[in-house]
This record gives sequence, structure tokens and C-alpha cells, in this order.
Amino acid sequence: MTADVERSDEVFRAWMRNNLDRAAAHFGLAIVGQPTFGWRLRSIGVAARGTGGPCWLRVGSEQARWLGDGGEFWTGSLDANIIDGVPKPRVLDTTDWEVPDQHRRVRADVMTVLPGRPCSPTDVLHAPLDLPEVWWESLRAALDRLRQVPTSRYAARGTDTRRVRDTLGVDLRIGRWETIHSDLHWNNLLEPQLGILDWEFWGRGPVGTDAASLYCYSLLVPGVARRVWQTFGAVLDTDDGRRALLWVAARLLHRATKFGDYPALITPLRELIAPLLTSGGA
Repeated sequence: MTADVERSDEVFRAWMRNNLDRAAAHFGLAIVGQPTFGWRLRSIGVAARGTGGPCWLRVGSEQARWLGDGGEFWTGSLDANIIDGVPKPRVLDTTDWEVPDQHRRVRADVMTVLPGRPCSPTDVLHAPLDLPEVWWESLRAALDRLRQVPTSRYAARGTDTRRVRDTLGVDLRIGRWETIHSDLHWNNLLEPQLGILDWEFWGRGPVGTDAASLYCYSLLVPGVARRVWQTFGAVLDTDDGRRALLWVAARLLHRATKFGDYPALITPLRELIAPLLTSGGA
């Protein structure tokens, strides 16, 4: 990272902290934790406390041009309030405002707090996990419940199809769709009691996407990857599952090559993809 980029990032971090303070004042919240930033500084979140007790305050920022068609992620956390039977945060209050001189919008959501801690400090799992059987059963039940939720939101769009073609050189024939979380990785899962965070991008996606995502994010810890496959093999070991694995692997490889994310996953992802392509998984 160049010095200019570092300075630019620091200026943006300070701006996001100011947005966080503005949101806390708007909701009458006291910030009680250390703020953490999301992917590429798109969001900032912090533990807070209001008259109703502990809560989580999340503030996101996006360029206004992305909030037209296909900008459903902007309201994803609030829209997810319709989902029942899944251990997830609930949005209690929300506000947003425009920053005209920067052509950006800012959105703040106050959410309930779930018990537990993230399974991993990073999206990709780097160390073994010792999760009880009931945790895996709860995860499978939660995703079963989620796929039954009717929605007109779409987690996958034409840009994703083009990304698969550009990355893998094939056109995936997606025949079946279901409601998915779409960003299921180990930093979005809580233990010892299951909780699922970050519902920004949920919606309709290829069958098996969530299971395929968790499997790909587990590849550096073979024992956990096997456990994921054991739990979700009924979908992963099907044509739909193989397409979902290719779909997810292409997305992660795209982020690795374009943004430098997940460098340790590049080789295992390519090793995963090769037999799927030769076996006609596309």
C-alpha cells in the first residue's frame, strides 16, 4: 500500500468515526466498545448502550450511484427482520442521510446483540474449531429455515454470472434458486451458541451457496472442511452443490486477484475447482 493510499484510508476512517458519533447522538446511544471496520472500510460498528440496554450500532457508507437498481444491500439488515426461526440480530431503529459533496449516502442501524463470540477473527478459518454437535445441527436447521423464506430480494445478479465466466472461463447453468445469507463465513458465525451476523446481502441465490461458502472458507483447516461437508453433503454432493462451489470459488478468486483478499485460499480453491470443471460440474 502506497503512502497516498494509507493517508486516504486514514482520512476515510476518521470520516466514518464521525458518522458513527453522529449516529450515536441521533439515537441517544453511548458508545461503550472499540469500533471495528468492515471490508474495505465500507462500514464501522461498535457496542453501544441506550435506554433499552446493550445494542450494536452499525454505520455503512456507499456511493450514491450504487444505490439504484441492484442496491438492495442498503436495506438488507432491516429487510431481514422478516426472517423468523434463525438466530440473528434484529434491527431496532434506522436512519440515513446524504453527503452531497461526496456523492455518498450513510446509513445507521441499531441492532440487538447476540450472545457469544465470532468463530474466527477473519472470514477464512486458520485454526481448528471444537464446536458441539448441537451447534452444527442448529446451523443446518437455520439454513433450512432460511431457504424457505419468500423474498423478492436477489443476492446474485448478472454481474456474478459474468464474474464466474471471466474467472473460470465457463458459463454456469444455474437451474435452482433459494433464499440464502450469501456471505456465510467464520467471522459471521458465533459460538458457543450459534448466531449468524451480517445480513446485508441476503436474498435469492443458487441452491447450496451458503454451504459452499462455508466449505470454501474452511479449506485451510481440513478437519473443519470435512465437518462442513458432513453436515451439508446432501446438497454439496449434487449437481446444484457442485455449481454452488464453482460459483463461490469464482467469487473468492475474483476478490483475491482484484483486491488481494484471501491469498492463502488461491491454491486450495484452484485445486477444488479443477476436478469440478473436468467432471462437468458447470
